[in-house]
Order: sequence, then C-alpha cells, then structure tokens
Amino acid sequence: MDLDLTEVEAVCKDLYVRALKLLPPDIKAGFTDLAREETSATGRAILGTMVENIAVAERTKNILCQDTGIPIYNVVIGRDVRFEGADLKAAIRRGCERATTEHSLRSSVVHPITRVNEQTSCGIRVPIIHVDFDDRPETVSVEMIPKGSGSENGSFLQMLLPSDGINAVKRFVIDRVIELGGRVCPPTIVGVGIGGTSDLCMHLAKVAATRKLRTPCTDPEGARIEAELSRAVNELGIGPQGLGGRSTSFAVHVEVAATHITQNPVAVNIQCHSARRAKATFTPGGIAFD
Repeated sequence: MDLDLTEVEAVCKDLYVRALKLLPPDIKAGFTDLAREETSATGRAILGTMVENIAVAERTKNILCQDTGIPIYNVVIGRDVRFEGADLKAAIRRGCERATTEHSLRSSVVHPITRVNEQTSCGIRVPIIHVDFDDRPETVSVEMIPKGSGSENGSFLQMLLPSDGINAVKRFVIDRVIELGGRVCPPTIVGVGIGGTSDLCMHLAKVAATRKLRTPCTDPEGARIEAELSRAVNELGIGPQGLGGRSTSFAVHVEVAATHITQNPVAVNIQCHSARRAKATFTPGGIAFD
C-alpha cells in the first residue's frame, strides 16, 4: 500500500479537532461508573457538571477544554506500507498547523527560553511524533493526543533501588496522587511506568495514562499492581476537582519494561478527566475514524 501523505495531512488536522471536541466513549462510560459509586453529594454534583460540560461541547461543537495541549501523534505502521519517513513527519506537522490556524484554536506551544508562540501549536520537536511498527498487513494507524498542561505538570520520576521493593513503587504513586490533590483536574487516569531507563520509564507512564480506560496491562504483575492502586487511590478522599469524594481516579494504568539489575525506576504521568484522544486507521479500503 502506498500511503497518501496528502490524506495523512488532512487526517492529522481532523484528528486534532476531533480530539479536542469529542470525548472517547470509554471515558464517558467511566463517568457513569464513578457516579454510581460516589458517596459524596458534592462529588456527585461535580461529576454531573463535568458530564454536562461534555454534552454542551458536543451540542455546540465546541472544545472540551480551553487547553489545546501539547500535540502528540502516535503512528503504528504495518507490513507492506510504502512512504518516505521525512515526508510523513512533515505531513503530520502540516496537519497540526492547519488544525490550529483553520479552526482558530489557541496555540499553547512556545519556545522554552524565549516563550515565543508561533501560533501553530508547533515548535522545536513539536508536534511530538512516535512511530512504531506491527505485523498488520497494509495498515497504518494514527492516534492524536492533545496533552494538557494541568495534567502534564503532574509528572514525576524516581530512580528507586531494587532493595526498595515493590512497596516503594506503590508508595511513590500514592504519595504523588496525594501531593497533586485537585491540581490535575480529577477524576484522572494515573499512568505509571515501571522499569526501563529514566526516559523510557517516563514514556511508559504517558503511554499508560493515555491508554484506553481500564484496558489491563499486558504483563500479569503490572496488571495486579494497577488493580491494587486503582482501589487505593479512590480511598484517599480527594474526589472530583479535589473537593472530596471517592472519584479521585477513573483508574491507575501501569506499563512495564525490563530494567537494569541495579535500578528500578518508577514514573507517574497524569491524564485529567478530559482524557482526549482520537484515532484513524488507513487501509487499502479507505480511512476509518475510531
């Protein structure tokens, strides 16, 4: 399959707008689950306001949150797909720019030193583009995630020692959730990376935070820990927007990687209640939006 980069550009533009305006079905279902279990009247009221905000955004075709985030594109390429890599990245960037300028989106991206904003949601090494490969024949998937600053500021890394044990990993996660309180717009998805190197561990935490809600970790030990932590964080009493209740988090998600014998990194990356993402898949039969 020859990948049409003109189509890629158009899809990447549309995905940015879709992600900002349409909350994924699994997150909507997550609100229903939290509301059913919430015992605090204040918590139930805040959850209801959040659900209404989602409905209003869809009715008015408006964005869910003023923060258009740092744009992230995750690309997975299957077998027998032909394209030029540099041209693919350029097409994704053009799509990101067009979404911002053609839809009058607020650009939240600035130079880290001068703070100059190009007003395109792009800059040095932004949009962030991750490319991976799988064995699906003639298939390319593109996922767009606008990662908001409020939740992204809830990011932490600790290089633990193996002798600290798994309880130190759990304690680190719980302590960070307590430290953040309502600053990350709960209910959240708490992404946890365990293992790898410092940079891989942080990346895994973000993969976990932006994973489809309550899809289990593929590693059995990781799945066990995320189930324990999911229960634990909702016993903290932080609640929606930090105002009390059981609905602190939709779930804790964990991703793991092998690591060195003398280290055990753990990272936390938070996704807020407006857990936005959009996905499209290219095949010879056309383009499908998920």
